[in-house]
Amino acid sequence: MISQLSWKIGGQQGEGVESTDRIFSTSLNRLGYYLYGYRHFSSRIKGGHTNNKIRISTKPIRSISDDLNILVAFDQETIDLNAHELCAGGVVIADAKFNPTLPEGVNARLFPVPITAIAEELGTSLFKNMAASGASWALLGLPLEVFNKAVEEEYGRKGAAVIEKNIEAVRKGAEFVLELAGGPLEEFRLEPADGEQKLFIIGNDAIGLGAVAAGCRFMPAYPITPASEIMEYLIKALPKFNGTVIQTEDEIAAVTMAIGANYGGVRAMTASAGPGLSLMMEAIGLAGMTETPLVIVDTQRGGPSTGLPTKQEQSDINAMINGTHGEIPKIVLAPSTIEECFYDMIEAFNLAEKFQCPVIVVTDLQLSLGKQSSELLDYNKIVIDRGALITEAPANEENKLFKRYEFTEDGISPRVIPGMKNGIHHVTGVEHDQEGRPSESTVNRQKMMDKRMEKMKHVKVNNPILVDAPHEKPELLIIGMGSTGGTIDEARGRLTADGITTNHATVRLLHPFPAEELKPYLDAAQTVVVVENNATGQLANLIKLNAGYADKIKNVLKYNGNPFLPSDIHQACKELK
Repeated sequence: MISQLSWKIGGQQGEGVESTDRIFSTSLNRLGYYLYGYRHFSSRIKGGHTNNKIRISTKPIRSISDDLNILVAFDQETIDLNAHELCAGGVVIADAKFNPTLPEGVNARLFPVPITAIAEELGTSLFKNMAASGASWALLGLPLEVFNKAVEEEYGRKGAAVIEKNIEAVRKGAEFVLELAGGPLEEFRLEPADGEQKLFIIGNDAIGLGAVAAGCRFMPAYPITPASEIMEYLIKALPKFNGTVIQTEDEIAAVTMAIGANYGGVRAMTASAGPGLSLMMEAIGLAGMTETPLVIVDTQRGGPSTGLPTKQEQSDINAMINGTHGEIPKIVLAPSTIEECFYDMIEAFNLAEKFQCPVIVVTDLQLSLGKQSSELLDYNKIVIDRGALITEAPANEENKLFKRYEFTEDGISPRVIPGMKNGIHHVTGVEHDQEGRPSESTVNRQKMMDKRMEKMKHVKVNNPILVDAPHEKPELLIIGMGSTGGTIDEARGRLTADGITTNHATVRLLHPFPAEELKPYLDAAQTVVVVENNATGQLANLIKLNAGYADKIKNVLKYNGNPFLPSDIHQACKELK
């Protein structure tokens, strides 16, 4: 028996690849296995090659595997593009309809199953995803009743007849492949899972859930890959809590609506990707100047321009930190796990109100859309902090406005909700005095800039960096952010086997940068390797700018649209040692 394996299904978009993967992985999750998914898809509605890869394990995992055990192919293109990943003795389950063949040099077993024929016998080719799933499930020797339960829940709303035909497709697919293979494949039989309940969600869903838990009740947004699922989640969730989502005409409208709602006292957010973030920049500056809380989620993808809308990249770092004209206080958080996506959203709303500034929560496509197992969330950890929001403004002298932008020692001024007695003040995007009235006084300008920027000196977040440092003086310190964390850890295991000592740091606060927390680990390492999905080493440059150690820092970059594999990092680190 084995403790883990990898399964992939591929075909044309709109052919049922996504639903096949969803039911297959949901069934495995019910048995208690840990899962980590990668979704490769084209930037079009229908057509174009797509594949979903699931790694299955009896232990926690947070990375894609280098190789593949089972490939399910709806067309020959899937075999041609993905068969090279198959390990020796791997299996291809292919639709017999297209007369599948294996590329030369691929050491795998081919099982042609009449997937389409089985489906059409049941009335429609739409059932072929269930025939393919049943074949996969049967080869692993897993109980069909668990799988059938997931089918019932997936198609329950369509009635008993549809459920029955889907289950029949599963059964026929399973029977056919077992006859070809002579029974379940013992070499692919998984060790029993722990059976414990786990979440199995994408990062975007965790972000949406975190926003609800944080008290967010309004989300204006414009659909864009890979952020749209946040909006789709909140469309269903927020009305249950007297909240709402508005699909705006563009990202400019979305961010300005969010600013207006926050000014009115409602916790509001928006979410987008790089192109949308670019459009929001002037409004982000407005939030900084008016000291209005604002939470934005940036789900990074391939750029520039439209770039690679459905592919992995981490190239928005410079834009998030320096994109606005002028200088404003701003906080940029970078969660690296499903759990952090949830908890960091709560922290983001608290920070936005405490420091009265924009907070950007940045993920990447793989973290946003890669479905993975997560431990159950602890709602007892939720704390709501609304900062200097006051419930009663002191009485003012006659004709005096409320000092909304009052000079204070820490730069944080008292904040009121519009309509509060004695709280009237002026709000403008131009420079202003303590009461918000426009001012071009040089003295006032410098004092206001100092006041706003002073806030950044007091920013404290939970775990600005996460460090695994078993060695006092490691040969390598490997640094990453976002979805690279689990892949780095797996590569470190291989480096340990090679006799190379490593520490690992995940940067979770990009701005203001936690230089002092990181410096001891930079100092201790012989070489610092920064792993990131971009072409110019933006994270590495941020570390050099804030902490120094430029002579030690080496780049490991990948910007072809795919996430890092453990082998990518392992090989690169061996060469850089």
